[in-house]
Amino acid sequence: MRYVSLLVFLTSLLRAQDGAALYKQRCAICHDSPGPRVPALSTIKAMSGEAIYQALTEGVMKTQAAGLSPAQIVAIIRYIAPTGKTQSAAAAVTRTCKSDPPFPALSNTPEWNGWSPDVDNSRFQNAAAAGLTAGDLSKLKLKWAFNLGAVSEARSQPAILGAYAYIGSGTGAFYALDIRSGCTLWGFRAASAIRGGAAIGEAGGKPAVFFADTKANVYALNAQTGQLLWNVHPADHFTTLATATPRYDKGVVYQAFSSFEETMAADPKYECCTFRGSVVALNSATGDKLWQAFSISDPAKPVGRSPAGIPTHGPSGAGVWSTPTVDEQKGALYFSTGDNYSDPPTDTSDAVLAVDRKTGTLLWSVQLTKDDAFNSACGVPIPGNCPETHGNDSDFGQPPVLLDLGGGKRILAIAQKSGMAYGLDPDAQGKLLWHTRLGKGGVFGGSQWGSASDGKKVYVAISDLKPNVIVDPKLPKGYRFTLDPKQGGGLYALDPATGKIIWSAPGIPCAADRTDCSPAQSAAVTAIPGVVFSGSVDGHLRAYAAETGKILWDTNTAQEFSTVNGPAAHGGSLDVAGPAIVNGTILVNSGYGQWGGMPGNVLLAFSTAQ
Repeated sequence: MRYVSLLVFLTSLLRAQDGAALYKQRCAICHDSPGPRVPALSTIKAMSGEAIYQALTEGVMKTQAAGLSPAQIVAIIRYIAPTGKTQSAAAAVTRTCKSDPPFPALSNTPEWNGWSPDVDNSRFQNAAAAGLTAGDLSKLKLKWAFNLGAVSEARSQPAILGAYAYIGSGTGAFYALDIRSGCTLWGFRAASAIRGGAAIGEAGGKPAVFFADTKANVYALNAQTGQLLWNVHPADHFTTLATATPRYDKGVVYQAFSSFEETMAADPKYECCTFRGSVVALNSATGDKLWQAFSISDPAKPVGRSPAGIPTHGPSGAGVWSTPTVDEQKGALYFSTGDNYSDPPTDTSDAVLAVDRKTGTLLWSVQLTKDDAFNSACGVPIPGNCPETHGNDSDFGQPPVLLDLGGGKRILAIAQKSGMAYGLDPDAQGKLLWHTRLGKGGVFGGSQWGSASDGKKVYVAISDLKPNVIVDPKLPKGYRFTLDPKQGGGLYALDPATGKIIWSAPGIPCAADRTDCSPAQSAAVTAIPGVVFSGSVDGHLRAYAAETGKILWDTNTAQEFSTVNGPAAHGGSLDVAGPAIVNGTILVNSGYGQWGGMPGNVLLAFSTAQ
């Protein structure tokens, strides 16, 4: 409504504004030939005017829009997303179900809770809870589709408790759906976009669902009614956002925080950089902060000036992009970190950290890539804020998986954007046990969002998305990127004790008639007994045999779908979150418009029961 109102009141002023010129002045240098972590103009065009307005006035582009009048902002919006060329907005966040399913007990109920059904982040669903076997795959059919709104990314990890399914959206809407039909049981509007998923637990004796938004707010809602129980803002840096799904365990909510400061550093006038990643522990009943563990021990200090004469600060960065892993045996919490944003680099970036669950005190840390200082200035024409110790943006986007190998031996398995997979000993200060190269690695390479394990093998998907350079003298850089349809992708099964490759399945090249398509497998992997699911940037969700890597089932989600909540929605690339599986139903998001991928805005439910 706010965007519509602006258009009504500013119509007379808009005639005096030139949206194309303003875009060229403020935006084109980054979005016409995007570098790492910067969406292309084609991706932004798939957003609604409201979503673009929020980004310019409240979100990640607020600094770039500073000083613009409301009329100028709307002129840019009208240039980027002219009327009639944006995706239709989903129905309002209102109830559509005619009746409620019985609300289940929080214990002994099939569920997909948060990033993984278990606190060890294995992303493995056992046979009883999955209700799905390899023999059932041929029976899977689309049961319903849900429009997630006017967004270009569908990335929030679904959470499931019995017949209740919970999902967030880039519009800031959070839904509780009846998994049997997709109808809306209740909805809630957060203050900002929701990137991560939700965790299910208790808050003061009430069933609760916990999630965070891109303004670093954390919410607790009554899981049955949608009533707001509490809302807190536990992280102070102005660029802080939540990408990770929270983890609930024994009355505590653990929420990790990353940042968009790495992107802001592309502006040579920006005073880079002061953010540092963290994990907070919150009392699930009240939202009170119990502790905050930073990925960098000390706040950033002035360290010099950029080539443009702007003051610089460091150390910074080491954002925490993924869900923490709980170790009940050791009373520890494990989490992985990203790269540094500025010099000097630290020994806790691109690392796995262990902290005490009760206090947040650092127990140990193991760095797996050194000197990886990187920000988006390293990929723009005026690299004023690019660190001298320029790394390759090899950060960890996934959590470590805690596995019991038997005989008193355990391991933390994790894969990295560098293309490497590692095995660490959680009982020996994170001692490195093995490392195995699986991918080429790079900014868009290696293993991105999440691996899985059934206890017998560790399953790692590889992105290695490869952009091609197309000469275009009309653009600031003189060229643009398109995706290579033949390179990237692959799924590996590793022996968790040794890291040796048991089998590998190559990426599937895009069909000859596909343009700007990639076989990269960036999305998180999900496993059930005998089957491994992996999504691709080409829009396909595939099921592989856990013993051999043979493809057992394949569905293309990059198409238009009729939805249960009104307007048609469109699938696209599969990225970030993987499928959640409960009681014979698979919930998976489709659509990810960044880095040349295909935008989309749909949640799909595949089921053996129609």
